[in-house]
This record gives sequence, C-alpha cells and structure tokens, in this order.
Amino acid sequence: MLLTIDQETAYYISVLEKTVNINSGTMNFEGVRRVGDVYITEFEKLGMETQWIDGAAFKRAGHVVARTHGTTGPRLLLIGHLDTVFEPESPFQSLVMVNDSIMKGPGVSDMKGGNVIILMALRALKEANLLHDMQIEVVLTGDEEHSGRPIELSKKALTDGAQRADIALAFENADGNPETLVVSRRGWTGWTLQVSGTPAHSSQVFTDGVGVGAIYEASRILNTFYQELTNEKNLTFNPGVIVGGTTTSYDSEQSQGTAFGKSNVVAQEAKVSGDLRAVSPEQLERAQKIMLRIASNNYPGTTAELTFSRAGYPPLPSTAGNQKLLHLYSTVSEDLGFGPVTAVDPRNAGAADISFTSGLVDMAVDGLGMSGAGAHTIHETGDLSKIPVQAKRAAVLMYRLANLY
Repeated sequence: MLLTIDQETAYYISVLEKTVNINSGTMNFEGVRRVGDVYITEFEKLGMETQWIDGAAFKRAGHVVARTHGTTGPRLLLIGHLDTVFEPESPFQSLVMVNDSIMKGPGVSDMKGGNVIILMALRALKEANLLHDMQIEVVLTGDEEHSGRPIELSKKALTDGAQRADIALAFENADGNPETLVVSRRGWTGWTLQVSGTPAHSSQVFTDGVGVGAIYEASRILNTFYQELTNEKNLTFNPGVIVGGTTTSYDSEQSQGTAFGKSNVVAQEAKVSGDLRAVSPEQLERAQKIMLRIASNNYPGTTAELTFSRAGYPPLPSTAGNQKLLHLYSTVSEDLGFGPVTAVDPRNAGAADISFTSGLVDMAVDGLGMSGAGAHTIHETGDLSKIPVQAKRAAVLMYRLANLY
C-alpha cells in the first residue's frame, strides 16, 4: 500500500491540479458537476459503483456517491465535498506553485486535496487486493460551503450513508496542522432578533409613553448575551448584521439590508441576524434558553422576538468512540514514522458535513485531508509534500479497521 501511494502521488497531484483549475463555487452548478465527473471517472477506475445524485430538489448541483460491495470489516463512510467558496466572479480562479511543494489555488486544501487523498488511499487498498472485500461508501457533497434547502434533502446522502455506516472518516483539512485530528466540531444555527419600539420625536425618548426605542433594546439584548454567555467554553454567538431605524428591510439570502431613520426620531424597528455555535446539543439548548429569556425581558415601550433557524448544522460531540478512533489513527501515524496525532480544539473547528453523522455512527473523525492555510481566502494554499503522508495514514487506518474492528 505504501509503495503504491509513493508511485501514484505524481498522478494524483495532476488530478488535483485539474480539479483546482475547474471553478466549482457552490452556485456554479456546471462547474460542480464537472469536478464531480472527474472523481466519478477515478472511482470507476477503482471498480466502484458510482452515482450522481441530482440536486434540483434542494437547489444545488448535486452529490457524488461511490460504493464497494464487500462484506469484510466495519462499514466505512468517507466524506468530502466538490464545491468551494470561490464563485466564477471571484478573482481567484487558477493554481500557481509558490515553490516546489506549496500549491496556491481555489479549494486546493478545502477540499479538493482531501478528495484526492481519498482516491489515493482507496487505490492503495485496491492494489493490495483489499478494496473490494471492504464495505466502503464515499459521499462527496456539492454544497458543503453553502448548503441547499431544505437541508433535510441537501444532507440526505450523508445521513443515509451514516445510517448504513459504523465509522465516518472526513477529509477536510482540520486546522491546517497534519499532527491534529478533529474529534469534535461545533454545530451551527442561525438566529434572528426582531425588535419593535414606539416611534416618536426624540425629545420624548425615555418617557413612559414612548420608552427607549428599538435600537436601545436591541443593544441591551446583545450586550446581555455577551455578559451572560461569554464565559461558556466553546460557545460563540455572533451578531453579523444589524439594521435599525424608522423603517428597515433585510434580505437574508443576500445578507444585506437597508434602514431609514433620523437622529431626532425614536427608532421603531431593529433587526439583527447572527449565528450560534455550540459543541453539544445540551450546550446549544442551554444557550438558546438563556438567549430567549434575555430577549423577553424588554425595556419600556419595546417588544422583541428571537427565533432560531431549524436549518443549521448539528454539533459533533467528542465521544468515547471518536477518541478511540483518534487513538487508532495516532498509532498508525507513529507506526509509519510520522509521529503522534492529537485532537484539534473544537474552538478551532467550524461546522462541516461530518456533523450530520452525529449519533448515527459508532466513531467519527475529521481532518484526514490535505494540510494547508488560508482557506476561504484568495491566499489558500496546500502542502503537496503532505499528500502521501495523509494518504498512507488513511489507507493503513482503513486496513486496520477492517482487520481489528
């Protein structure tokens, strides 16, 4: 297996180059499909059954699924994604080599490099005559960076795969450090705060008949969120957009709004849009209850409504199974001479597709992908020298799981 990876690295780097140079911003459906076709061809070369799941029902391009039909070992779900944050209008469209090992390009580490590592690990297993006896399903989603709606349909390929699986392995790039692995990811949910006040001449602000206005009340709520919740470990709650005044409008799809008001008029409306990230369902529920209590204890002359989105990402809590899988992976790494691997602080791990396996598999980890830096920016890079390292770790891990699980 190790020899195969060394022999095939140059070829798979060429596959990486090809896919990085295809724009696959989430909303570029044609580009996402073209990248998917490249991977479908590669999976078919490995003798795997492949499927394109059309995304029309959830307003995205779609997903790639590839399967073996063996019976040996645990059922493994391997997770990647086809899309990037760089749409066709982005100035960042093609790769350049910074030096002999650092490739700069859109989606190189997030996560076309991870997809190539999946292919390399599976090729190594095939050359060792192991792949087709194993139970492996690969899901490469086409909307990880901007999920389709309804999210239940958008993520159905993932949740269906997780229900069939025992173990989930995701190939994001963790925190960019190949000596770490993600055993816990914080979930994400959106929230909206809508505040109403009593419009009046500003000379009457704070009077019994007028109260404080919508902007003051929105400020109170946000400040109290900060006062009561900032000491909660691994919890964040970010107000990303606020509009307020006499009249307001806000387009959640475009994340932009307008406001009209005057300095001598008490604000009638304020709206805040934000996100909430928690490391466990229990922490999420606790934070939501506190936020709802704060939003309901209104200043005079105001009312407020706080709502939470149902279309978020669930948390991936650290479980005994996830920790066991980290230990197995670290042992593989040490046995290969690459050193130990430790857990990423969940504060440094954002939401990702692996979270949709939460509670459905015995073990789940993320971060088996390509080392890199600058993800989601025009400075995104990937370290080509780490591709064979990551592929070897993944291949040997899957081999051992098949024989030891």
